[in-house]
Amino acid sequence: MKPYTRTASVLWLGTRQSGQGAISATTAVLKKAPYASGSDLKRRSTNPPDPPELIAAAHAGSFSMTLADELGEAGYSPRQIDTTATVTMEKIAAGWTMTQIHLDVIATVPKVAQCDFIDAALRAKANCPISRSLNANISMRANLKHDTAAEQIFPRSRAVGRGLTGNSKQQRKMKYGTQG
Repeated sequence: MKPYTRTASVLWLGTRQSGQGAISATTAVLKKAPYASGSDLKRRSTNPPDPPELIAAAHAGSFSMTLADELGEAGYSPRQIDTTATVTMEKIAAGWTMTQIHLDVIATVPKVAQCDFIDAALRAKANCPISRSLNANISMRANLKHDTAAEQIFPRSRAVGRGLTGNSKQQRKMKYGTQG
């Protein structure tokens, strides 16, 4: 039999202590199912998806909260962490076995340097309780999503007042002391 995969994703908003999230899986059982840390979660009764989906969902959720914690310990406040975990199942001599899990994470974290984000993501992958409990190869791709406003050095409204926006002939004369 061919290997197969099951996928679940988690959208986590905020810090571990005050954040909340939603879990989605391939099947209709988990579609933006709300969850939160600790006693904040209001439990709903549903039919469970198959075990690989549950593990993917658990891993995506646990990793997201662990990454939020790692970023918090480094002095950053994540705005959004979007993690997808893909579980690969293969039939080996012992039976169906989870052989691979791939984490794909995209995070929005104000004022974080790329290197600090990657360090936190690698620590989260190593320290995540689900990662530590699984006997599977775990790979990861981590992307930092920048706020567009944070990328502008001189926002247009501030630059206009300083005369820094155009490149008119008069401005070039003033800057370089040229004639004509």
